[in-house]
Amino acid sequence: MTSPMNNFRTIDRIQPSFPTMDGAGVKLKRVFSHQETKLLDPFLLLDAFGSDNPADYIAGFPEHPHRGIETVTYMLEGLIKHKDSIGNSGILGSGDIQWMTAGGGIVHEEMPQLSDGALTGFQLWVNLPRSSKMIDPRYQDISASQVPEIELNRGIKVRVLAGKFNETEGPVKDIIAEPHYLDVEIPPGITFTHTVEDGHTVFAYIFEGKGRFSPNSDKYLEEDNLVVYNRKGDTIQVTTKDDYGVRFLLISGKPINEPIAWGGPIVMNTQEELRVAFEEYQNGTFLKKNNLL
Repeated sequence: MTSPMNNFRTIDRIQPSFPTMDGAGVKLKRVFSHQETKLLDPFLLLDAFGSDNPADYIAGFPEHPHRGIETVTYMLEGLIKHKDSIGNSGILGSGDIQWMTAGGGIVHEEMPQLSDGALTGFQLWVNLPRSSKMIDPRYQDISASQVPEIELNRGIKVRVLAGKFNETEGPVKDIIAEPHYLDVEIPPGITFTHTVEDGHTVFAYIFEGKGRFSPNSDKYLEEDNLVVYNRKGDTIQVTTKDDYGVRFLLISGKPINEPIAWGGPIVMNTQEELRVAFEEYQNGTFLKKNNLL
């Protein structure tokens, strides 16, 4: 709820996503990555994938390692088959979310499956602080039915994947970055307000429609744009015009403020730690306890 005491966040940066390829040849839209690590701490990367052409995605992401981060896959449509070195396997479907904590090391693969319609979703990478980079890997596999969807007055819909919205908590638990991960849909002609933690990183990624993402801006932003907010303030406000709505991810988390050494799927604090990680992967000592491979 809004009040006269709300301190609305202003927008620090707006930038479009750009096309790229990753894995074994999957076409993606990269929303942010290496260049934005300080701006978006603790978040490292966000990719959006979406195509109804299997040639764009079927090659998938064959077996590869991760260390020092968490990867978050959120599906809107389609199917992805996954398995990893701690014994997890299964299929992510429409509306499902997987929050994988790589910690000290995990090897996994994510392989899209042929199905009717498109393959659409997102992958977010979240950094781990130095004190947690080598923790045991773990995995939270959340089905769509476990994700609460709240419908507010005038048709606003909010899916709560992690953190809290009003009094409703998302199913993903015990994440170090204290994340809030919301999928927000606002009909035409509506103003939506949401309270955030002062000092935390907050960003939105628009993937349908367009809206005005700050009361201090007159600009209406279209899909495929990233909106990064300044860290001062406790309220986000998004407004739509009468002739169109908007749908976006709204994600926030607590900054880590530590050095980053990033090499492909591994993110550590120093170049020496990176060297050790890749050396261990090559000599077969990468996987620690609780891994099965």
